[in-house]
Amino acid sequence: MADDSQGGFFSDLFAPVAGFGVTFATMFRKVATQEYPEVKWPTQPRFHGRHQLNRHPDGLEKCIGCELCAWACPADAILVQGGDNDDERGLRFSPGERYGHIYQINYLRCIFCGLCIEACPTRALTMTNEYELADNNRADLIFTKEQLLAPMQEGMLPAPHPMVEGMQERDYYQGKVAAATDAQREWVDQHAAATSDGASAGSAAGTTADTTEEVR
Repeated sequence: MADDSQGGFFSDLFAPVAGFGVTFATMFRKVATQEYPEVKWPTQPRFHGRHQLNRHPDGLEKCIGCELCAWACPADAILVQGGDNDDERGLRFSPGERYGHIYQINYLRCIFCGLCIEACPTRALTMTNEYELADNNRADLIFTKEQLLAPMQEGMLPAPHPMVEGMQERDYYQGKVAAATDAQREWVDQHAAATSDGASAGSAAGTTADTTEEVR
């Protein structure tokens, strides 16, 4: 019977190299590792990331406080409390009768399914491409309205302020409002002190709601 242990000189010479076959083959492949966070992999345009509360072109908020997003959420991650717009006190945050007075999303529960986006009748709530939400504090993962609101763009005025003169609620959703008007800017300049007090009161209410939302 032949002795298989005797493979010859060349067999013994290249035996150690055979063990590195996978290693050598990998050396010539394209590297798939990304140097995160220095290099971030781009997301697709319809990626389900952090939520955003959108504004109208003049700065009024699109959210009408209907709470449909909260009802549609299967994880019970959204808290919404609507408020009434008050033209007499200069506290108008959205077109129409109501606005989202308190708005919170608990990212400890959110599963990023997008059902809240489908339920929103005014396209006030959308999802961004931002996915870096990790934190070492559970309470910081409950995002408030101020954190979720879209940044101000050119031509916008921060709410509260009146609607564009001559426009109704439906005109906003039909795209007839392009930017804040001079009349709105004059109103904001004249009522800056009063509106800042009202806005700060709303922010205080939102902060109070943060403490009542249990982190589970």
